Formats: sequence, C-alpha cells, structure tokens
Amino acid sequence: MPPQNDRSRSRGRSGVLSRRGLLLTGLAASAAATLRSGGIAAKVSGGTLQAAIWPAPSTFLTAVDVNSSVTLVAPNIIEGLLAYGDGMELRPSLAEHWAASPDGLSITFKLRPNVRWHDGKPFTSRDVKYSLLEVWKKIHPRGRSVFAVVDAVETPDDHTAIFKLSRPSLVVSHALTAVEAPVLPAHLYEGKDVLTNPHNLQPVGTGAFRFRQLRQGEFLELERNSDYWDEGRPYLDRIVFRFLPDAATRSAALEAGEVQFAPWSPVPIADVARLKDNASLIVERRGYQWEAAYFRAEFNLRNPILADVRVRRAFAHAINREGLADTVWYGLVKPATGPVVSTSQRYYTADVPRYAFDPAAAKSLLDEAGHKAGASGQRFSLNLLFQPLNDNFRVTAEYIKQNLRAVGIDAKIVATDMAGYIRRVFAEYDFDVNIGQMANFLDPEIGMPRQFLSNAATKGIPWVNASGYGNPEVDALIQAARVEPDEARRADLFKQLQRRIQTDLPVLPLFELGHFSVHGKAVTGFNTSPDGVTTSLKNVRFST
Repeated sequence: MPPQNDRSRSRGRSGVLSRRGLLLTGLAASAAATLRSGGIAAKVSGGTLQAAIWPAPSTFLTAVDVNSSVTLVAPNIIEGLLAYGDGMELRPSLAEHWAASPDGLSITFKLRPNVRWHDGKPFTSRDVKYSLLEVWKKIHPRGRSVFAVVDAVETPDDHTAIFKLSRPSLVVSHALTAVEAPVLPAHLYEGKDVLTNPHNLQPVGTGAFRFRQLRQGEFLELERNSDYWDEGRPYLDRIVFRFLPDAATRSAALEAGEVQFAPWSPVPIADVARLKDNASLIVERRGYQWEAAYFRAEFNLRNPILADVRVRRAFAHAINREGLADTVWYGLVKPATGPVVSTSQRYYTADVPRYAFDPAAAKSLLDEAGHKAGASGQRFSLNLLFQPLNDNFRVTAEYIKQNLRAVGIDAKIVATDMAGYIRRVFAEYDFDVNIGQMANFLDPEIGMPRQFLSNAATKGIPWVNASGYGNPEVDALIQAARVEPDEARRADLFKQLQRRIQTDLPVLPLFELGHFSVHGKAVTGFNTSPDGVTTSLKNVRFST
C-alpha cells in the first residue's frame, strides 16, 4: 500500500468517488480541516503532503527531460547555484555570492560551505564544473544553447567556481536555477553515461527532500532531508507524488481532501469554477509566469505537403483560435500572436504577420498549392499528435481536427503516452503535426534558440527543433541577440525574430498558456513567485 498521510483522517467521501467511477484505492485522507482558536490558524511542522501529478516522470533529471512533472519534482531533490525571488531578482542557493568581471568574461561563484549530498559526501566546486561542462552544455535541451558561451570552469578551491566565457552573456546568470542548471554529484556521474545513469531514477541531491521510493505507475515518495543546509527547512516530513492520469480523478481527490496539492492545470477546465467555490480549496494561477509558455502546432517540414508555406498558412487560417480559447479552455487562455507571449513585455511585439480565422482564405491557399478538393471534399490526410499532459490537450486536438475538416484536411489524431510522444516526435520524426505547449521564458534566449536554430535538433533529445526548420536569417538573428550587450538592441533583435518566424510558420502559435494549481486551504507556503511551481516545496506546511 502506498504511504499514508500521518496527519490525516477520513472524510467519508469514498461513496462519492465510487459513484463517479473513480478508483483511489490506498489514497490517504486529507489533513484535517483548519482548526481555529480565536480566529488564528497555527502553522505546524511535520506531516505528509499528498500531491497528484501526471504524467509520471520518466526521470528526475531536468537536464534530460524538462517535462512539467520532472520540473515540479526534481527541484525538491536537486538544486541549482541560484534561485529567483518574487520580482525575478537572483538569490543565493548553492552559491552564496557571485560577481562578474568588469569585462564580462568571467563569473566567480562562492559556494555554500558545509553542504552535503544525500549520500553524505561533501558538495564542492568539482560538482559544479562537471555539471556545467558535461551535462548542461551537452545534454540539457536549453542549456546546450545557453551555456555554449562558457569555455571552461576554474576551481581554485573546493568552494570557488569561476566560469570562463568566450564573450559576455546576459543570459548565463539567469539560467542557474535547479531546473535550468541542476548541480549533480560528480562522484556518481563522472565516467558514466549521463543518459543511462541509474541515479536519474534514484536521485542523490543536496535538496530539502531525499528520494525514498518510486513505485512505477503508482507514486514517488520523498522524505525530509534532516541534514539540509537551510536550517529549519523543510517543514514537511514527506511528500508523496501520486501518478493519477485521469483529470476527473484528480478533481475528485482534491474535493475529497485525499490530495492536498495538484499543479499544472490538473483538473478539467469545466471544474475550475466549482473548485473556486469550494471553501476548502484554493485555485492558484501564480507561479507559472516565468515559463512564458504558449501552445503551438509544429509542422514536420520533411513532409512535402507541409514544406509548402502556403499549406502552413492555410492551416493557420483554418483554426478558430478565439473559439478554441473560449470553448475548450473556458477563456483561461488568450490567442497568441507569435512565439513570444505578451507577458514578456520587454521582448514581445504585436507587429507580426497574423492569420485571422478565414476558412475561405485557407481553401484558396490550398487550391493555389495544388491540393484541390476531391468529390468528397477531402484534399489530403495528415496525422496529428498531441502532448498527453492533460485532457484539454486531447480536446484541443479534436477541435483542430474539426476546423481542418471544414477546409478539406483529414487530420487523424494519434494518442500516445509521454514516452511514445517523445519518441515519435523527437527521435523518429514520425509525425505530420504535433501540438502542445512550449516555454520560451521571460528571457527568450533561454527558450527560443532550441526551437528555431537550424542545428538545434538532436535525435532523441526532447523539446528542441523537431520540424526540420532552418533559415540562415533566423540563425543570424539568434546569434546576434546572444552577443548583443545593449538590452534595447537585443530586445529589437528578438522582435525581428518573431516577425521572421511568423512569416515562415515552422510552428503556428495558437494561444498563450496560463496554468493553475489547486491546493487545500489548510496547506500554506507554496511559492507564488513567477517560477514558483518549479521550485522546492521546502516552505510548505500544514495549518491546524
């Protein structure tokens, strides 16, 4: 039986769950409802937080996979050099102090002393050097671009790491969080294949929680790191991440109090209004702004039909993005104008080519491209894959299928699990169109190059350029932005890049994503800063 919440009691809701066809055998009941004395709720340490996530992580190393479940779980175990504050200001984590040289060609990090890995070995600058040169630069889907400018790491002593840069870079210091640059134990990784290292599934970190057990298909259990460097943290004794694939099951578990936390838009969108009215729950939209995510359709340009930009533009005119946002996503998202979302105010521009919903224009472009409708009205077929993150992704695929049918395109939806999706899209390129979310982050130099650089694709590495797209002008704009020291000119380069992408349409931005979490009111301390959902739960505690 999975681990139970030692601070919980039954709420007698099993009948409700069974009537809804939900199987939550072994789920622990919630922490008791907040007990108040004089109107003040006391905060206490201890207890087990029950969390619901999906998909189940295939690894706990964000350098290998930056899927939402991985980025949620991993920072509790594995840390970065720096963290972000509420205003996205940099804060210490494994590095206590840092400073760039006047010429911008080196950054010196003074590491926190007396930090130990979960196996008792000391954390040193050797770990930072190994992680940067062998993992972030070579494997991380975003880090390979961000840290390409770092030529070497000097380690004059155990608590000093000096990054030596080939040129000044504004983005390196902004990408040193636990997700973007996880520091790994060199003594467990050196000389071994990072991708197949068993510690990817039995992680050893420096974080607030230690890996305790993983039961495939059921749950992951973490326990308090009693030797954690941040004295007094964490407050919780344990966290149990339960792998619940069905959104309705997650919704019922939250309402029954059997789960106290579920992130990444975990419930059917249609349930959100009801959950907001539930006096024991909070629907929280903060904590996701940093990823600046958008939902997009990516075209496989190896397909001769889709290699014609007229077909891609017809696809764009065929989709009713406003209707998609309103009917499928209940107005919780807004149509996108390009690959940079409007909340990234410094880099965003609305001055890009746009493709209004216009089925007649779509049909005209398809005719012009030589794809005349047959007697049945059909022009050609293609397969449509979707990221299996939640049910709304599937419903979005069905909505797009209907839009395409209206202009004579037969879209055959292909459903897979996450491993199958990653394999087909990023290893085998066995897709015509794939839809799902992609993050560019508030500094788009972190997220855009991996999607649009001609040399960004590496077979088997997920969340990179899978379309086969390459444009020398785009490559040049990205390179210019990387080396531009003036922030205003750098922002203008990203605006030019958006205009070029919207002209070529290797991907079609559909809408700007706004995720949400749901948690019990009796649980406090969740990080609501712009990157909060991808940070440690070390400040979370129960109220009594």
